[in-house]
Amino acid sequence: MATEIAQVESYLKTFTDFRTGVTAETPRWLSDLRDAGFARFCETGFPTIRDEDWRFTNLSAVVRTPFVLAGESTQPVTADELEKWRIDGIAQMVFVDGRFCPGLSKLGALPNGVTLSSLHQEILQGTERVREHLGRYLNIQRDPFCALNTAFVEDGAYIHVSRGVALEQPIHLLFISTSGGAPVMTHPRNLILLEAESEAAIVEEYVSIGKETPIFSNVVTEFVAGSNSTVSHTMIEREHLQSYNFSTLRIEQARSANVASHSLLLGGALVRNNVHPVLTGEGGECLINGLFVGAGHQVLDNYMLVEHVSPHCASRQFYNGILDERAHGVFHGRIIVHKDAQKTDAKQTNRNLLLADDAQIDTKPQLEIYADDVKCTHGATIGQIDEDALFYLRSRGISEAEARRILLQAFAAECLDRMKAGAARDYCEALIMERLASISSVSAQPNDAIAETRKRNWEEVG
Repeated sequence: MATEIAQVESYLKTFTDFRTGVTAETPRWLSDLRDAGFARFCETGFPTIRDEDWRFTNLSAVVRTPFVLAGESTQPVTADELEKWRIDGIAQMVFVDGRFCPGLSKLGALPNGVTLSSLHQEILQGTERVREHLGRYLNIQRDPFCALNTAFVEDGAYIHVSRGVALEQPIHLLFISTSGGAPVMTHPRNLILLEAESEAAIVEEYVSIGKETPIFSNVVTEFVAGSNSTVSHTMIEREHLQSYNFSTLRIEQARSANVASHSLLLGGALVRNNVHPVLTGEGGECLINGLFVGAGHQVLDNYMLVEHVSPHCASRQFYNGILDERAHGVFHGRIIVHKDAQKTDAKQTNRNLLLADDAQIDTKPQLEIYADDVKCTHGATIGQIDEDALFYLRSRGISEAEARRILLQAFAAECLDRMKAGAARDYCEALIMERLASISSVSAQPNDAIAETRKRNWEEVG
């Protein structure tokens, strides 16, 4: 407890210095928003395993690390280094240690009615939409990390798509964390606004460069999907193994909005992925689709909260996990059907593969239904690689390592198959294949008697 109090006090000094440094250019409404966020963080402090939403994840490594707010990066990022993170043919906004870098970005030609800018710039310009929407949807009372992000909100991506405008290619938001000295933290804040009958796809990616010293990325994205809009959001996390990434995607869906959220967690020491869509308009549809792949001592925590507020809405959650060595995965999926949300159709599925005896998964599908005319299901499975399928592939002359890779790729492909074909999906597929190739195959081998029985069975079926 003393450590937690000391850390909150250290954040107080950091916040005081930050607030003093930005006072001259900060509008009053933003100062009030920051103050409210930090006040809430001070009330709660960091969550512990006694908090139901955090019961499976120990945050002591984050709490005890003396993070300082990242300043201007002392480790320059070159255009050549960015090539491995480019997605051909699409606009890219680059942020280094939480700050927009126009010189590294490639915005290209955008259709009329599309604004692609930094949040900091829009705040300085007094953009009314930012004042109207920033912080309006996020519940800082619920999550201390959202409160902390709000306290330090300064920069991130600002995207606005006008009514009826359709973007043919995704927009890539690349966040690069640099490390090398003291442990640093960043608090990017993204605001994405799609008006009615518009269409867009966003790829949000987090990477790191430099020495593997602790970094803390605490990210919030507020995403507003107007009526009859079609939206895709893909979150990719693949920072180094001394990084802590906490991200919250808060989606507000209007009438008949169609939203797909895809998550791909591949890196980091401790990752918390919060996805929170609220279907406020009648007839909305939401897909939450994800894959997490962990090894070593990684902790990959997924918290899904879907709120059905209006009637005749549908949601689907599909999350697959692959865990090797001593990795720990968490899936906590919660669906709340409010009393007016009649004719709700909701489904939730979590499937997990454990490749080693010491790998661990905690899964908690959860339904809270306050309406009486709904169709809701949930389920979870935990298993190992199918030894019969493995033996079948090996009996066809495929090596054991290659056979395991094929089966893992087939399991991961369930996630890819739910993504729209195109450059973003191809990019994700390449990352998944690369990560799976690095996963060691250390799952328990069958004993000789079981192996011999399987061999006879396969011979009998030809």
